[in-house]
Amino acid sequence: MFSFFKKKAPPPPAPPQESPAAAPAAPEVPVVPPATEAPPARSGWLGGLFGKSAPAPVPAPAAPAEVSVDQPEVEETTEKPGAPRAGWMERLKQGLRKTGSGIAQVFTGTKIDEDLYEQLEEALLMADAGVKATEHLLKDLRRRVKEAKATDPAAVKALLVDAIAELLAPLEKPLSIGEASPTVMMVVGVNGAGKTTSIGKLTRHLADAEQRVLLAAADTFRAAAREQLAVWAGRNRVEIVSQEGGDPAAVTYDAVVAGRARGCDVVIADTAGRLPTQLHLMEELKKIRRVITKAQADAPHEVLLVVDGNTGQNALAQVKAFDEALQLTGLIVTKLDGTAKGGVLAAIARERPVPVYFIGVGEKLEDLETFDAREFAQALLG
Repeated sequence: MFSFFKKKAPPPPAPPQESPAAAPAAPEVPVVPPATEAPPARSGWLGGLFGKSAPAPVPAPAAPAEVSVDQPEVEETTEKPGAPRAGWMERLKQGLRKTGSGIAQVFTGTKIDEDLYEQLEEALLMADAGVKATEHLLKDLRRRVKEAKATDPAAVKALLVDAIAELLAPLEKPLSIGEASPTVMMVVGVNGAGKTTSIGKLTRHLADAEQRVLLAAADTFRAAAREQLAVWAGRNRVEIVSQEGGDPAAVTYDAVVAGRARGCDVVIADTAGRLPTQLHLMEELKKIRRVITKAQADAPHEVLLVVDGNTGQNALAQVKAFDEALQLTGLIVTKLDGTAKGGVLAAIARERPVPVYFIGVGEKLEDLETFDAREFAQALLG
C-alpha cells in the first residue's frame, strides 16, 4: 500500500477554546455548510491514512440576513475510493498507448544501428518530448547500450525505460499535508485544463484521509464556476466560501481567515482560468497570491498548476510562464489518455523540473493518482 499524501508532522494540540468575544470574526461572505451529519467513515485505501480521528462537524455561522445563497442540488455519487495500484497501472498504460506505441515500434526490428536511433529520435519528438529531452535520452541510451553490451532491441527498450525513469525522477515528490495549519493551496491553470474537476478529486481524497477541507470559489469570472465547485463541495461533504460576482482576492482572503478560525486542515482556492499571454489577468493571480500571504503569513504553501497533457509542448510553455509569475510548487497533469503527447513530461523534467504531484488519465475519481517516474516510464513503453 502506498501513501497518496505525505504528512510530515501532526499539527500541535489545539489551544483552549477562546471566549466568543475573542474568536475571529466570520468572513463577510456566504459560507455554504456541508451536510449537518458527519458522513460514515469510508473504508477505502485512503481511510485512516494519517491515523487521525474525524473531527466533529462544526456548524457554519448563519449567512447575513440580506444575503441569499442558492445551494445547488447535489446527488450522492456512488464513486468509490481509488482502485489498487495495479488497476491504476493498467489504466495508465491504456492512456499512454498512443504515445507508447510509436516509440515501442522502433524496437520491433532485429538490429541495433543508427537507423534505430534515428527512428527513436523521430518517435520521441512526435511524442512531444522536446529537442533537449530527446537529445539527452539518446545520448544516455547510447551510453547504457555500450556499458551493457546490449545486442537485442528488446534489451535496448528496457534500457530506455531506465533512462526515462531517471530523467523523470526529479519530478517525483509527494504532496505534504500537516506541516502548516491550515495548508493553503492555490490552484491555477488555463481554461479547459480540468482545474475545478481536479480540485474536486483532490478534495475527495483528502476527505477520505480524514482531512477537514475548506474550498474557496475564487473563480468569479467563469459562468457557473461557483456552482460547479459547490457541487464538488456537496459530494465531498466539505464547506465552501463563495460570493457571486465578488473580488477573487477578497473571497480567497476570507476563506483563509475562515479556515484558520474553524481549524481546517486544508484550504484550496480555485482561481479563474488564465492564459499566460493575458498579462493583466496574470497580474490578478499575483494579487491573489499576495492577499493569501496577508491572511496567513506563511501561505500559500502550495501553488499548483493544472496542465492538460493533450497540449504537448504548449504545456511546457504554460509551466514556464506560470512558474515565473507565481513560483509554482507542483503540477497536476490531466488528460494523459488517447493522445500522442505523453512525452511532454520528459520535456518538463529537462527544462523546468517542477514536481508532478498527480497525473490523470480520465474523468473518474480513481483516474487521478500520484506520479511515479518508473511506473510512468514502464507504462509509456508498455
